[in-house]
Amino acid sequence: MSQVQLPRWTWFAAPPALAAASAAAWLLYRVDPSSAASPFPPCAFRALTGLYCVGCGGTRCAHALLHGDVTTALAMNPLLVISQPFLLLMLLNIAGIRPRVLDPLMRVLANPTFWLWLLPGYALLRNLPWAPFTALAPV
Repeated sequence: MSQVQLPRWTWFAAPPALAAASAAAWLLYRVDPSSAASPFPPCAFRALTGLYCVGCGGTRCAHALLHGDVTTALAMNPLLVISQPFLLLMLLNIAGIRPRVLDPLMRVLANPTFWLWLLPGYALLRNLPWAPFTALAPV
């Protein structure tokens, strides 16, 4: 399997991207998205359809994770919490850090079909009105 080499210019984008991510994390840490004065917009999909999307509760989940409150984060968006280690592995893979022991897992994570089943399936399940699926909906 050949490795994809990123062009040199892409590394120039890393510092601004890191700065933007840090600023967003700082803002999210300081401002509670549940408050009425929150600058964060509500979910447009939920406002239009009344259904939960894959990301519903994601901002409140990230706020709780930044404060170390895993229980609240799981109540808001369990998929986002569970997927954090896998997203980190995918970022490391993009950066060129590819331990051979993780090759089978990375093949699954890099497969678009996996995500095309997981994300719509999760969105469908979190809108079902029966237990245990109601636990997937944000509180």
